[in-house]
Amino acid sequence: MNMRSWIRGVDFVSPKGGKAPMDGIDRADPINAAFLDNPALVARTHTTLRPDQIDSARYAAVFFAGGHGTMWDLPDNAALQTIAAQIYERKGVVAAVCHGPAGLVNIKLSNGRYLVDGKAVAAFTNAKETAVKLQDVVPFHLETRLRERGALPKTAANFKANVVTSERLVTGQNPASAQGVADAVVQLLR
Repeated sequence: MNMRSWIRGVDFVSPKGGKAPMDGIDRADPINAAFLDNPALVARTHTTLRPDQIDSARYAAVFFAGGHGTMWDLPDNAALQTIAAQIYERKGVVAAVCHGPAGLVNIKLSNGRYLVDGKAVAAFTNAKETAVKLQDVVPFHLETRLRERGALPKTAANFKANVVTSERLVTGQNPASAQGVADAVVQLLR
C-alpha cells in the first residue's frame, strides 16, 4: 500500500491540534524522505485535529507515535484515553511505538482495568533511556510505569526492532520497530 492510498483514511491528531512538532527526522531513511516529500502529508502535520474533534466511532484503530515529548503530552490526556478505550472496546486496534506507549499508561477500560493490564507490550526501555542519558529528564520511566499498570514488557537489545502484538494492542520498542507496528496493525484490520 502506498502513502497516497491510505492518506484519505488517516487523521492526524495532537493534544492541542494545529502544528505537531516533529523530531528525529532522517532524510536518509527512504520512508522519512517519502513522507517529507509528500506536501499533502506534511500539510496534515501542520493542521492536526484536536481530540475533541474526533468521533471515535469512525475509527478502527488509533496509533500513538513516539518521541520524548509524548512522555509529557499523552499520559494525562483524558480525551485521548477515552478515544483509545472506545476504539479498543469496539474491537478496534490500539498501537504505539517508542515513547508512544506513554499514551497507554492511564487508559482504563469500562471494567476499570488498565488497557495494558495482563498484556505483553514493547516500549522504550529503562536501559535505552539510560543509554541516551535522559533517565533523569523524563517525568517517569516508561517501562516501569507499564509494569505498574500490569503490563508484561517484552524487551529486546537497545536499537533492535521489537514488535509485540497482544490481542488488539500492538506496540514497538523504538523507531526501528515502526514499520513492524504498522504492518501488524494492517494485518489485524484485515
